[in-house]
Amino acid sequence: MTASTDYTAQEIIVVAGSKILEDNKIVFVGTGLPMVAALLANRTHAPGLIPVFEAGAVGPPLRHGLPVSVGDSRTFTGASYVKGLNAAFELTQRGFADFGFIGGAEVDMYGNLNSTMMGDYPDGYQTPKVRLPGSGGASDMAASCERTILIVPHDKKKFNQQVSYMTSPGHLDGSPGARQKAGMQGKGPYRVITTKGICDFEEGSNRMRLIHTYPGETVESIQEATGFELLVSPDVSEFPAPTVEEIRLIREEIDPNGVFVKRVAK
Repeated sequence: MTASTDYTAQEIIVVAGSKILEDNKIVFVGTGLPMVAALLANRTHAPGLIPVFEAGAVGPPLRHGLPVSVGDSRTFTGASYVKGLNAAFELTQRGFADFGFIGGAEVDMYGNLNSTMMGDYPDGYQTPKVRLPGSGGASDMAASCERTILIVPHDKKKFNQQVSYMTSPGHLDGSPGARQKAGMQGKGPYRVITTKGICDFEEGSNRMRLIHTYPGETVESIQEATGFELLVSPDVSEFPAPTVEEIRLIREEIDPNGVFVKRVAK
């Protein structure tokens, strides 16, 4: 398919996220770009994808437009069942969520995610440099889903050696079995989708590892924007630019009002 030369950083994040999602899998969807990515996957290669929303809807077809929150009535329309917040998280704790899809403001090399506060913890917790929205259900998703996909804008202020506050647990300190010892389920962070590339986590060390660069980026430019040493896959490759059709779907069918995927003024 024809590659597009007209796309934004948010749009390539959405495309990358959609391609990671697999058909006939259950994905616990967070608010924002994860919703757009799930819809794009459903419209392209994963028609059997089953979305779960925090407010309790499971398996809605999402044919009535993009939800603006996890409690939007569109998440309930046509759902397989609706049982409320407790039931949604019970589903993940019983091992039925293949993917958890969440965003954050800061991440470390082990995939621990911060969406609570920026500053010195614990002394600066009450008067942080920046107060962030907090966890919502992201901590529960990170602790219980089989695999989690993280979205984080890529710069040195956000990719740090240590997060200011651990909102959503990743591989903790990276040691073998750390998640299980802490009473968590699942394999933890699976992919990190950024504005510059895509990372996975090296088996054994659980360290973040670069596997794809976006067009126009290099291993060196991505490392320069990272506050810790990134491992690099021996098979690192360039992620293909979004196709014209993928961009059309995002702009015209999935998020035509630019609710989550912002338009660039021309």
